[in-house]
Amino acid sequence: MIFYFSAQHELHAPTYEFFRGERVPCFESPARANFVHAELLARGHEVRAPSVDSSAVLAQVHSPRYLAFVQSAWAQWLALDAANAARQPFPSVWPVRTLRSDVEPANFVARLGLYSMDNGSPLVAGTWAAAKAGADAAMSAAPLLAQGERGVFCATRPPGHHAGADFMGGYCFLNHAAVAAQSLRQQGSRRVAILDVDYHHGNGTQSIFYRRADVLFVSIHGDPRTEYPFYLGHADETGEGEGEGFNLNLPLPAGSTAEAWFAALEVACARIDRHQADALVVSLGLDTYAGDPISTFALLAGDFDRLGARLQRLGLPTLFVLEGGYAAAELGVNAATVMDAFERR
Repeated sequence: MIFYFSAQHELHAPTYEFFRGERVPCFESPARANFVHAELLARGHEVRAPSVDSSAVLAQVHSPRYLAFVQSAWAQWLALDAANAARQPFPSVWPVRTLRSDVEPANFVARLGLYSMDNGSPLVAGTWAAAKAGADAAMSAAPLLAQGERGVFCATRPPGHHAGADFMGGYCFLNHAAVAAQSLRQQGSRRVAILDVDYHHGNGTQSIFYRRADVLFVSIHGDPRTEYPFYLGHADETGEGEGEGFNLNLPLPAGSTAEAWFAALEVACARIDRHQADALVVSLGLDTYAGDPISTFALLAGDFDRLGARLQRLGLPTLFVLEGGYAAAELGVNAATVMDAFERR
């Protein structure tokens, strides 16, 4: 399988985050993509560098003022104080209910809060370059499906499925799955399906396509009553307007077994079949693995072979985008196992 990888992902390497009230090393680290890259190469998959500029499609997926902020955020941070080069900025205030979000504040930390859903996406100097390279990978991969490739994988980071049209969150800055789906639509796919198998609900992707019937969004994830992102991902969220019926959430209790997870996958695949999509985008979060440090599903290494084989049976040209998975050393094997099973005839 062809997979896209950019060394620019290493430019996004924050040193710490806040987890359960403590300052800890970042779970979302450069090692994640490097393990995936090494394992895919070892198994004979073909690596390519992103070669298509995603700017035009990013402007259709994200709001102009959000893109302008993310692209310039680090420069704005340094403009406040040159010593900020050694510090990571975090938001401390958010425009929640009754507060206005239409007026952009002059204060940098307030702007950061305006464009953040949490304080879980630490910025560094190379964040924009790394996230943009991931979006460029999605744009580069999409045309290959139209040219006859059965599957293409974007082994990029930081992930993207928590990023909405005008906000970052959950380690995500640009929504690569949304870029892929929008690009596939523009290149002639009448209908596209997105399947998100990350442990955490892809709230950003859902919100981007919630009122559209041309892009079906299906997600299997931890119940948001107890699991991040908490405020989206319930089963009663089915779409609005033209998008009514084109959003399917399959939340599962924390600690769910592999059999419960695969039963949900069958429901997801049946809905994708009914959508009669021309192409599939898979938000490939692998934090469903039993050894993941911040998730609680119970999939074992062999279950990822089963996942890849089931996705292959959908019979759709498929673009995989790497999302979560924080057992970094095992991530490469698990990702490559999905790809190998998908390619097996």
